[in-house]
Amino acid sequence: MDSNTEVLEGWRSGLCGWDALVERYSRLVWSVPRSFHLSHADAADVYQCTWLCLAEHLTRIRKPEHLARWLVRTATRQSITVLRARGREVLLDLWEPESTAPTPDEVALTNERQRRLWSALTTLNERCQRLLRIAAHSPELSYAQVADALGIKVGSVGSTRSRCLAELRRKLEDWR
Repeated sequence: MDSNTEVLEGWRSGLCGWDALVERYSRLVWSVPRSFHLSHADAADVYQCTWLCLAEHLTRIRKPEHLARWLVRTATRQSITVLRARGREVLLDLWEPESTAPTPDEVALTNERQRRLWSALTTLNERCQRLLRIAAHSPELSYAQVADALGIKVGSVGSTRSRCLAELRRKLEDWR
């Protein structure tokens, strides 16, 4: 089977003509999508679609001597179709705003810091623990409200808070 006509006739009659066609024109068909600089996956899709189109239209080929031209034209059209589709694709990143969620590393670091902070807090005296918990959980409270909750003088809230924070900082530094 040397000519395209013989190969096509062989295929139509159930002989091994298809394998001969693929072997003869495989490089030609593959070169078309690659000339369009398609990715390997897209070029493989074009290659496969081109052979599928040939299988679907093989009985309609009137001039087997023009088969190479038909394959190149079909592969070219398929390549252009892929390029157009890729041009219309919008990356998911462009549709969704950049995530503000913390990364797993950031979550792990935050959890570790919080664990160390609360562990250090529990080593402070009861008065400092209560004062700093109120400051952390209810920062909107006035000094008068904090003093009332702790049973201390209003004038000592600021200085006590400063001493407690300094002690907490020292403990955290020691744990590093």
